[in-house]
Amino acid sequence: MAAADDHIETGDLFQDPEGFYEPEPEPTYADHQMLSGQTVRVRLVGSHPLYGNLLWNAGRTSAHYIEEHAQDLIQGKDVLEIGAAAGVPSIIAAIKGARNSVMTDYPDPDLVGNMRFNAELSTSMVPSTSSLHVDGYKWGNPVEPLLAYLPPGSSGFDVLIMADVVYSWREHGNLIKTMQNTLKKTADAVALVIFTPYEPWFLPRTETFFPLAENNGFKVEKIFEKLMDAVLFENDHGDERLRRTVFGYKIKWKEDQLN
Repeated sequence: MAAADDHIETGDLFQDPEGFYEPEPEPTYADHQMLSGQTVRVRLVGSHPLYGNLLWNAGRTSAHYIEEHAQDLIQGKDVLEIGAAAGVPSIIAAIKGARNSVMTDYPDPDLVGNMRFNAELSTSMVPSTSSLHVDGYKWGNPVEPLLAYLPPGSSGFDVLIMADVVYSWREHGNLIKTMQNTLKKTADAVALVIFTPYEPWFLPRTETFFPLAENNGFKVEKIFEKLMDAVLFENDHGDERLRRTVFGYKIKWKEDQLN
């Protein structure tokens, strides 16, 4: 019988064989072409379930809408993006002159770290009069950390960007709560809700967000339907035209809710 302190050779018994673990996927990059001709490059986290490895149509469409309406909608305003993913709309808002553009998504270190990377990647395109911030935020949670980015005396954000966030009807209440607590109570303050029904059979449930908003102090206006050239996910099922369509809504406070 060997003594307790005898050395026992194990060879490579406890060493994982080469190729035992799948290598971490390399990050991929995507380019968003601005209407001005400038290109915004962002890094994607392809292995993360909340990101995917694509720039989604609603995000691109939101970014173009922001650019088209920047003079009245964005310049000198405070902007909050909820569920930003790679953060293209937030970056475009900062480039187009938002006073503060705050990019948020679920407070996962990988997600937040990637948003910070993309914000830093775009630094040279953002004017000195604009500030681009990044933070983690779970829908429905206290909003004081987000309001802290506002200038002293400001009570809320002028613009909320909500691209492809209403797909989960279970989160509609938390989204409404976040809107109520972050959108400035002025007639011009607006939440942009832009989405594509990638699973068209869930569209009726997705659309329940809008009457819920109306029952909680908001008025809803549909502002566009944009048919994209191709579906984003070719192997998905359901009505192809719906899967190619981006729906845009503008949500504001009802008059009786204003300060």
